[in-house]
Amino acid sequence: MTSLLTKVQNRLKQRAAYARTKAELQAMPLAVAIDLDIYQPDAAKIAAEAVYGT
Repeated sequence: MTSLLTKVQNRLKQRAAYARTKAELQAMPLAVAIDLDIYQPDAAKIAAEAVYGT
């Protein structure tokens, strides 16, 4: 039971980190995104790679 609860907690933490990262990337000023070579519509993909490693 403990391992199931731990897995659920880890997944929730990952989901929160994903949502936070995606929101920050989308809210980034265009000039900063250009400087970092980030295409803002790819925010979901970039956030997923950063959090889940996929």
